[in-house]
Amino acid sequence: MAANATLIKVSLAFGLALAGCATQNLAPQPRELPAEFASSREAGAASHWPSKDWYREFDSEELNSFIDLAEKSNWDVAAARARVAQADARARQAGAAILPSVDATGNANYLAGHSSQGGGHELDWSAMLSASYELDFWGKNRAAALSARLLAGASRVDRDTIALTTLAGVSNGYFQILALRERLAIANGNREAAHQLLEVVQARFDAGLATPVELATQKSTYDMAQIAIFDLAQTESEARAALSLLLGRAPENFEVTAKPLDELREPAIAAGLPSELLRRRPDLVLAETNLQAAHADLAAARAAMFPSISLTAGAGVQNPALPATVLTIPGVGPSFALGANLVQPIFDHGRLQAQRDEAAAKETELLAAYRSSIVSALTDVENALAEVHHLNLVREFQMENVAQSERAFEGAKLRYQAGSGDYLTLLEAQRTLYLARDQFVQYKLARLTALVSLSKALGGGWSQDTMTDSKTAKMTWNPIR
Repeated sequence: MAANATLIKVSLAFGLALAGCATQNLAPQPRELPAEFASSREAGAASHWPSKDWYREFDSEELNSFIDLAEKSNWDVAAARARVAQADARARQAGAAILPSVDATGNANYLAGHSSQGGGHELDWSAMLSASYELDFWGKNRAAALSARLLAGASRVDRDTIALTTLAGVSNGYFQILALRERLAIANGNREAAHQLLEVVQARFDAGLATPVELATQKSTYDMAQIAIFDLAQTESEARAALSLLLGRAPENFEVTAKPLDELREPAIAAGLPSELLRRRPDLVLAETNLQAAHADLAAARAAMFPSISLTAGAGVQNPALPATVLTIPGVGPSFALGANLVQPIFDHGRLQAQRDEAAAKETELLAAYRSSIVSALTDVENALAEVHHLNLVREFQMENVAQSERAFEGAKLRYQAGSGDYLTLLEAQRTLYLARDQFVQYKLARLTALVSLSKALGGGWSQDTMTDSKTAKMTWNPIR
């Protein structure tokens, strides 16, 4: 008995020390972060994080309506909301283990028998309330409940990550449709120019001033212009279908009454400090929260290796008042029972140790994933900032390229019609003009998508401090070292 008491005391002291380590409020420290983003320093931009409704700064009511529809009807977002409800339910289940459980039971048995000595019958019944409670000395149940609450918070952050990705996809899809329609207009203009030149070449050929090669080449140019229109129309149709999918609706009868890209307003967005990014990107908070949950799982796995102590109690009315094998008190009367149970795992073929090792390895994996997500986030921001800076630098040259191409084509066309210019120069000028106009539309699209990418890379106005459910946003960081 003395040896058993000593063993229990030692186990209790070690478990309390373990629980004390588990309550340290420590946060995972990421590796050294840069003081500022390199591209922000090159661009000389002031800090201006995107707002929560950053997409409204493009000044497009149609885009705003599409994004509002996506927030309500996108199937991925709806599935994420359902996962939040599931995680909340699991958190409530895990939290229930911390408190006692109370059950009501009723039982009735009718016994009857007959022999040569006579007959008899008896009705035994009971109405009882019973309660059971596991003493959480080692913090196993508290760690499991903390892990479940953290994962519930992670499900909310994952929902916000999916929502941000969806909104960025809607914006990019909408801008792509606008750009494709502008490119279609340019392609139609190029086809009309090719047709006019074909008439000129045909007239010169009929007059003996143009060769069959020039006529065939111009006919081929006209055919290629027509093919480009069909290709762009097909791409625009596919883009509309992709956008309708993001909005959670069928593509049939889905229309976009788009306005020109030039009428959109470019929002002013710049990056703040890299350290602020850790609280402004939901995917980073998701990785951190998953790591915290892994720490709690490791604490629970370690606590499972220590004794579990359970207390039970029951009270009620029954007949007989005390049924027992040796002593029975007949008649109806009150009854109660108390019990305690202690279980210490001794030999389980290493199952509990393997579970602890698995939880430790999972923690190491998620720590690496958390650090990797930080580097990826910094890379996303740097790439987006560099893209915006690059597009700002080439804007003047893009506009000048279109203006000079238009001038060159008009001059070549006038000289050819007057008979003083050659056909190859005219053909090359036409192709150059079409490519310059088409490239400029793609440049304008690139500017808009770069701003969307920058807004997304900077968290899209999301912040850990402004989460809807603050209880799940601010969890205690409890690693066991």
